[in-house]
Amino acid sequence: SGIVIGSGGPFGAEGPIIMTGGAIGSLIAQHFHVSAAERKTLLVAGATAGMTAVFGTPVAAVLLAVELLLFEWRPRSLLPVILACAVAGFARPLLLEPGPLFPLHTDPVDLSALLVCVVAGLLSGTLSAAMSVALYWIEDRFHALPLHWMWWPALGAVAVGIGGYFEPRALGVGYDVIADLLNHHLAMSAVLALLAVKAIIWVIALGSGTSGGVLAPLLMLGAGLGTAIAYVVPGSDSTLWPLVCMAAVLAGVLGAPLTAAVFALGLTGDFNAFLPLLLATGISYGFTVLVMRRSIMTEKIARRGLHIYREYSVDPQERMF
Repeated sequence: SGIVIGSGGPFGAEGPIIMTGGAIGSLIAQHFHVSAAERKTLLVAGATAGMTAVFGTPVAAVLLAVELLLFEWRPRSLLPVILACAVAGFARPLLLEPGPLFPLHTDPVDLSALLVCVVAGLLSGTLSAAMSVALYWIEDRFHALPLHWMWWPALGAVAVGIGGYFEPRALGVGYDVIADLLNHHLAMSAVLALLAVKAIIWVIALGSGTSGGVLAPLLMLGAGLGTAIAYVVPGSDSTLWPLVCMAAVLAGVLGAPLTAAVFALGLTGDFNAFLPLLLATGISYGFTVLVMRRSIMTEKIARRGLHIYREYSVDPQERMF
């Protein structure tokens, strides 16, 4: 993953780090021979600690565990995850710069922003569904090739190289590009070109089986969509909509609206945007639930014959004597 991302692969570093953190938790669980529930908790604790270390968003990482990984809200699993994320949050400034990754300050919103938030949520949900469908369509096309799977990432790398030749800013993690989009530093033509190239090369590279994270590319795509909306909506804070769409696209793809809203809040430290973030992420999540059977995170598991629940509830036997 380090070689892929360091050489210009259009991925984020958070995916491999989350997976590595989960693997460390799993290794600890195997060494101490704990129960299956405790092993799952340690795996999730390691994964969310990795997310905290990358982005400095411990609260969003805990919410990600609840919404996407644990599927339960119990002290036995929640407290170890909170402890791991808190420790990672305290350790992060020792290695990386403290403070929000993308510091931002937007103006307080009024009632006129309500309609734009709904539109932004719907557009973000549409983009989320389109990216999810396109990713697995590309993956199916690679499976149909009369080539050994070992060559698939090489073909994906060719597409990345061609896209990077025309739009170099689409290569790599792109945190600097995300910051430029959030602060409205790019022209409309550059934003549209970046959005198109990033989406294409990310879907092809990920569909080819190349190792990399999904969060950073989704942040860039969402911020690009929001920048385009900001050009269309006159008289509004132009820095608000890239942030709102960034979180809404994340909510639609992951199926985790609370995580996405709090994640965007932790990345920027902008509390003025919290209400638009909450509304747009909820709209995007609702749209993708209606139009998609599964999220991008659970599609591959479902194809293996394992059903993933969107909801979780208390075991009826725990409520009866």
